[in-house]
Amino acid sequence: MKRVSIRTIVFLLFFPLLLTGCWDSEDIENRANVLAMAIDEAEPGAAQEEGNISHLEEGETEPPSENMINVTVQIAVPGEVALGPPQGGAQEAQPVWVLSTVGHSLEDAISNLQQEISDQIFLGQLQVVVVNEDVAKQGVDRFNETLRRNPQVRRNAWMVVSKETASQYMDISPALEEVPTLYLANMIENSVRIGKFPEDYMGLFWRMVSSKGQDGYLPYLELKGEEQIQLNGIAYFKGDEMVDNTDPIEIGAFMGIIGFEDGGYDFFAPVPDSNAHVMTEAALRQSNIETTIADGKPQVDVTIRYEFIITEKTGSEDITLDDEQVIADIEKEGRKATLQASENLIEKLQDEQSDIFGFGEYVRAKHPIYWNREIESKEKWQEEFQDLDVNVDIIYNIRRIGSST
Repeated sequence: MKRVSIRTIVFLLFFPLLLTGCWDSEDIENRANVLAMAIDEAEPGAAQEEGNISHLEEGETEPPSENMINVTVQIAVPGEVALGPPQGGAQEAQPVWVLSTVGHSLEDAISNLQQEISDQIFLGQLQVVVVNEDVAKQGVDRFNETLRRNPQVRRNAWMVVSKETASQYMDISPALEEVPTLYLANMIENSVRIGKFPEDYMGLFWRMVSSKGQDGYLPYLELKGEEQIQLNGIAYFKGDEMVDNTDPIEIGAFMGIIGFEDGGYDFFAPVPDSNAHVMTEAALRQSNIETTIADGKPQVDVTIRYEFIITEKTGSEDITLDDEQVIADIEKEGRKATLQASENLIEKLQDEQSDIFGFGEYVRAKHPIYWNREIESKEKWQEEFQDLDVNVDIIYNIRRIGSST
């Protein structure tokens, strides 16, 4: 009789432990896949609407004293979310289910929502979190706390700030996309792809908010009509609290300063000594940021190189863009305008002590001895940033003028 070795028996006993398995598998049909989430301030009296689900009215488990929030979610309806663009013969059933609930915190609201639906709430497909600006100005750390701790939430989801009530974004129905969330997510991601907004996924925002030498920023959205959404600037933060938002055109200046290479922003540049203008589009941006310590204070020198293409000429005067002197004059005026825009944006954010450029991180990385001796904390850097000496230089080139025939 053939004998089985002890080594073989031990291997057979422990081998199953090495196999990966779907020990926590959950049928997708039994999950409530949340695609988007909107966070607003709760209406007065919201506490009366809420049941005692995660706390009691009185006693040791009383809820937090923070202002209550209203959370609206879009949940995908199984089998109703079409893959690809809309087809003829639109489906009668809605692809998403929009629900609202209130809570003392985000997790409290999710817990309350779970009491109202049969399937388990799943945040692994969450693509966009829309936060109303009034809520964002009170601080977003209490939402980030919940989202960061939840392993289902992907870091490449987007968080955005809305001018209007955030729940309105859950009900829009754009013609280009059956699922409103997908339209919203695609709009923001395409803005990055075509150079109209820098990369700023939720994970990147969390990193900036946690950094000692940088403040965070998010896309700022505004509704135009019932179905149109406009990227209306940058919502900039001091710590975890939103301070204000920029104008849309300042997004281009911001991307130039931080050196986001992919161009895509248009703006008018005047043609000197005429009433004509040319529409120029940034084709390339590059920036070089140097820091020095002079007289015990940090100093930042930013050199931005732009390359533009002319996409349109307006005005009745007969001006030929083939003339090198005309192009040189346009470059001179364009340099002046972009320099002014960059300096104005930096000055505005210095007044608000919001370093979304990350100059503090450059100082921290290149002058660690100075940083550890003089700065150390984010709050101290925000004070230092207010009086930081920042010098900007612009290199402005017209790369292409296009064809007029």
